[in-house]
Amino acid sequence: MLFSKQLQGHLIALITIVIWATTFISTKLLLIDFQPIEILFLRFLLGYITLWLICPRRFPWQGIKRESIFIGAGFSGITCYFLCENTALTYTTASNVGVIASLCPVLTGVLAIYFLNAEKPSKPFYFGCLFAIIGIALISFNGKFVLALNPLGDILALCACLFWSCYSILTKKSSNYGYPIISLTRRFFFYGLVFMLPMLYLLNFEWQLSRFSKADNLFNLIFLGVGASALCFASWNYAVKLLGAVKISIYIYLIPIFTIIAAVIILNESLTWIAVVGTLFTLTGVVLSENKIKIRKKSQPE
Repeated sequence: MLFSKQLQGHLIALITIVIWATTFISTKLLLIDFQPIEILFLRFLLGYITLWLICPRRFPWQGIKRESIFIGAGFSGITCYFLCENTALTYTTASNVGVIASLCPVLTGVLAIYFLNAEKPSKPFYFGCLFAIIGIALISFNGKFVLALNPLGDILALCACLFWSCYSILTKKSSNYGYPIISLTRRFFFYGLVFMLPMLYLLNFEWQLSRFSKADNLFNLIFLGVGASALCFASWNYAVKLLGAVKISIYIYLIPIFTIIAAVIILNESLTWIAVVGTLFTLTGVVLSENKIKIRKKSQPE
């Protein structure tokens, strides 16, 4: 084998993060004609259809205990995470959301101690998280040190962070059962879409098919649905299976770095020295966090 499983996991996670970091551009362009809930539902509906086309094999009911885990993953990582994050941005600043989101790996590490006997972060992990959080703060503020406290938005951002951590834990538990990653991801998408249905009515979802006649809208929806949702969620779940929920969560810190690079290249946004320093802090935190994560003997899946 050309690459070890560990190296495969790191490469897959890195590629996935690079793609996810560019989704803000597509989302920003789509927000001109679409509401956040419309973008969310359409991208995951398209992602669900794509996963069926990739792997049309039926995935039978797996029993109430395991299906409960799948339901939890779909509810937390698909419906709640994205709804909380998108809604948070309407009440608080992007800087606040960016800083709060950097708590994901820490929360994942804490949850893993109690719910995944296979993973226990060591001290370097938490030192790395501290470095990364400082880096994320510098990147988010990008030279504008204004921290506005918006309780509702900040609480929603924290909830989004917690939901993603729960999704990471549930994904790891699901991967232990040995099911095909594509089928498993498709099941997560299905439950996530089911939980979105009430939101469509409450948030005034509209089809307005004329919007799909615009080439830019169609391209960006396909990118979000096929690339960022179907393929990237499947690749992320596979990387979680190879590396574990704690190690893989560290890569979330790299999203703002690649986002800045994409913004400079595509949107011609400026890059300040503070953002550069923040990038260095973040990369240092990732290196520290990736070293010496202790793994306890894995218990057999139920």
